[in-house]
Amino acid sequence: MKQTNLDKMLDDAVAQLPTEITPKKDLWQGVENAIAKQPTQIEKKSHVWQQITAMAACMCLGLLSYQVFFNQQSNQYEAGLQAMTQTFKQEKQALLVKYSDQKALADNWQSQLAELENAEKAIKLALENEPENATLLRMLSQVYQQQLDLINKVHKPSWQQI
Repeated sequence: MKQTNLDKMLDDAVAQLPTEITPKKDLWQGVENAIAKQPTQIEKKSHVWQQITAMAACMCLGLLSYQVFFNQQSNQYEAGLQAMTQTFKQEKQALLVKYSDQKALADNWQSQLAELENAEKAIKLALENEPENATLLRMLSQVYQQQLDLINKVHKPSWQQI
């Protein structure tokens, strides 16, 4: 019996509630703005931050792409330099072995070879700072060729050949 009495009291309380609720502040301005799709100041700020974030992300992506490309290009120059140096060392060693039993026609050829080796070291040092410098690469190639020519000319001069 107590249950029906409680139900009746709840029904009476619900019936006494107002059918309309008026808001405490004027909401029509917000509704009109939403209908007219006029951005509020908060939406404008978030839109600006979205643009700034997008630009920062694009710049980071661009810098990362540039760095990857630059490293690949730099690695190609270094690989070419190593291949050229390795080839030269093999040719130089082969010539020195070939002419090891022959007497050199000039006594100071080894000091000239040492000067060319010092030039080679200086160019390689400069190439560490600028590995893609084509002029330095050509100079190194010429120094290598001069060393090979010196070894050949000292041991087998062209005026002795027929």
